Amino acid sequence: MVRQRHLRFLGQALRPGQSLTSGHPVGPDIFLILSAEKFRIHWLTGDDNFHPAISNPNIEPIMSHEISPSPHSPAQKNIRHISLPPLAAFALALGMVLSTLIAAVTWKDVRKRQEKNNIRITGSARERIVSDLIHWSAGVEAKAADRTAAYVALKSGTDKVVAFLKGQGIKPEEIQAQSASVNEVFETVNEDKVLPGTNVPLRTTKQVSKGFRAGQLITVSSTNVLLIEKAAREITALLEQNVDVTSNPPRYYYTRLGELKLKMLAEAAKDARGRAENILTSAGNTSVGKLVYADMGVININPANSTNTSNEGNNDTSSYEKDIITIVHAEYQVK
Repeated sequence: MVRQRHLRFLGQALRPGQSLTSGHPVGPDIFLILSAEKFRIHWLTGDDNFHPAISNPNIEPIMSHEISPSPHSPAQKNIRHISLPPLAAFALALGMVLSTLIAAVTWKDVRKRQEKNNIRITGSARERIVSDLIHWSAGVEAKAADRTAAYVALKSGTDKVVAFLKGQGIKPEEIQAQSASVNEVFETVNEDKVLPGTNVPLRTTKQVSKGFRAGQLITVSSTNVLLIEKAAREITALLEQNVDVTSNPPRYYYTRLGELKLKMLAEAAKDARGRAENILTSAGNTSVGKLVYADMGVININPANSTNTSNEGNNDTSSYEKDIITIVHAEYQVK
């Protein structure tokens, strides 16, 4: 059974198939229901030629009755329903329009994105520095048959080393004696024996005490670099006085490195811009624009005249004179 709606439009009754307004026919399988709150469009399944009529608040349902299909009419079709309030329909339509507009603008920007016209350059700066702080150490040892004698001999040797350093002009507060250590010394001895009544050799190993060795480290830290260098070279003269002393290599430092780094980075950045200007000037009809990006590269502190580089940066402490090298990576716009 199919329910039909007869509609009244401006005082005229309309049936399915008749036009509400000129140019907007209602198809034979379409039924309209209009009210002040919402509208509903009914169409039968399978109708591909759907042309909705213009809605009008003057259209009102006036009657309905049921029609029994005739024996010769086609099989009854199922009815689908779409029901939306006017505000929801308007919001849906507006959302579709806005999303389409946004997608179109985004695609336009992607297709017309301006290519970068920049130049990347690396600047560097180098400066010779002279160490202003030195750390140096000397080891003193003594040996004896017993622990006490070894320590007494060590103390005698340490006193001679300290006296020597003071005699070189080194300040007492710059000299520091570390803790002494005394250890027993063993020697491994192998013995071969033959078991009584057999010809089978038997080797035994044992540890034999050879006395005690005492040791102590004397450290010096001073800003008088040249004086400590001289003492480090001449300390071995105490060997002639039966003092077992060993001079370790000095370590050299530059205490104003933090201030120098800031200055060197500024010079490296200036060098980067100068290189970019030289390249673009040589290319012709271009110039350096504003800075786009910059970062600090590694800082290498190498022995003088050395070209060693490292991804982590070098920090040489073996040489009195050093070269500090700073690097800056920069990117400029090209005008």
